[in-house]
Order: sequence, then C-alpha cells, then structure tokens
Amino acid sequence: MKGIHVVVGVLAIALNGGAAVMGAQAWWRATQSLWFWRLLRAGQAVLVLEAVLGGVLVLDGRNVSGLHVVYGLVPLAVSFVGEQLRVASAEMVLDARGFSSAADVGELDEEGQRVVVRAIVQRELGVMTLAAGVVVVLLARAAGTA
Repeated sequence: MKGIHVVVGVLAIALNGGAAVMGAQAWWRATQSLWFWRLLRAGQAVLVLEAVLGGVLVLDGRNVSGLHVVYGLVPLAVSFVGEQLRVASAEMVLDARGFSSAADVGELDEEGQRVVVRAIVQRELGVMTLAAGVVVVLLARAAGTA
C-alpha cells in the first residue's frame, strides 16, 4: 500500500507540475489552454486520491510524522481556496470595470464582451496556475518528510 501511495504522490506532483508549467505559458501568452484545465483537474483528482491513501495508511497504524501529514493535507486546502478565488475572479474583473452584474456585460457589443471574458479567463488561469505551483511545492516537501 505504501508503494501505491508513493506512485500516486509522484503522479500528483507530475500532473500539478505540468499544469503549473502549461498554465504559466498560457497566462504569459494570454492564450487559452484546454490541456491546462484537463491536467489541473486530473491533478486535483489524484491529489484527493493521494490524501485518501495517506489516510488509510495512517488508520492502518503506519507511523508517519505530523509534518508529513500537514504537508500532505495542506495542498487540498490550497486547491479549495484556489477554486474559491477562481470563482471570485469574475466578480473582481466586473467590479474593476464598473459592472454591477454579468448581465451588464451582455449590453456591450460583441468585441467588448470578448474583452471582458478574456480578462476573466486570464485571471482564472493565473489563480489556478499559482495554486498548482504551490501544490507541487507542498507535495514535494511532503515527499521529503516521508
């Protein structure tokens, strides 16, 4: 079981690391990346699986350091907070542009709507890229304390 935990941990680092790199490139170029979102979601799913496997090992009586458990669980919180900030990104962009709601954007011409949507997606991409990068650092630290 410990071997599976290690393999899933490496996979979580790889997927989140790939998402962070791909997201940084897409953010820098101000482009869309469907593969970023796919890697990110896969990384998040594997992260949950990793935490469950770690929990099973702890419940099985494995002796692990408290620091390893903290570094293993904090990435879940980082992902959750990142998602909350991603959701708030649209509101921040709308507020910064003086819109009271998303319906106000619908009153803009097509190009104006595209500009606002691009700004929202760009902010979401940046937030989730940073979250994926932090998750990688925390998981690497968890691996170092195992």
